[in-house]
Amino acid sequence: MRKSFDFKKARSAPREREKTRAAILAAAERAFAAQGLEGARTDAIAADAGVNKALLYYYFGSKERLYYAVLEDHLKEFNERALEVLAEPGPASEVLLRYVSLHFDFISARHRYAPLFQRFMSAGGKRRQALVRKYFEPRSRAFEKLLRRGEREGELRPTDHFHTAVSIGALVVFYFSSAPLVKMLGRSDAYATANLRRRKQQVLDFVRHGLFLGPGLSHQ
Repeated sequence: MRKSFDFKKARSAPREREKTRAAILAAAERAFAAQGLEGARTDAIAADAGVNKALLYYYFGSKERLYYAVLEDHLKEFNERALEVLAEPGPASEVLLRYVSLHFDFISARHRYAPLFQRFMSAGGKRRQALVRKYFEPRSRAFEKLLRRGEREGELRPTDHFHTAVSIGALVVFYFSSAPLVKMLGRSDAYATANLRRRKQQVLDFVRHGLFLGPGLSHQ
């Protein structure tokens, strides 16, 4: 049943505002992952969140702003954690594996991240450009800095850093993006615990063998 909304109460109750905003974002995430920006309907999102549609517009202004708020919710959380890992001291090879592990674990715990990310990459407009500048560019610079350090210290082989980033991203994300198709072809659930464990190990092994230098590193 759709809840009524007291605008005065919302302005004076921070915890209630945050709770309501989170409910709208969660409902919007489900809708946008399944139907995209164009296909999702604001009345359906509001009903799923248990609020009236006026409240949705009160918090986010428009369906497009809500869509990018959902994306930013994911990107902000991942970037904060990723930048911390990429800046950690220690052997660059070990930091790289921790970063790849973080990326894998982050997406595996958020089943709708992969379809949302796919739709984001095929979208256009100024809002997407703003998110790229805000989140992707700093992470890309930090990732490249780590690769350069690893090359200088003789841990990582020299590569094209842009394509290395793309390749690692594809290793992680495509598995989850293709999960529905893989299941249709007779494979088991991509998100099953045993399958996640095996896939993560395969990804890390691929990174070791593709980028690490030194006789012992590829077998760690």
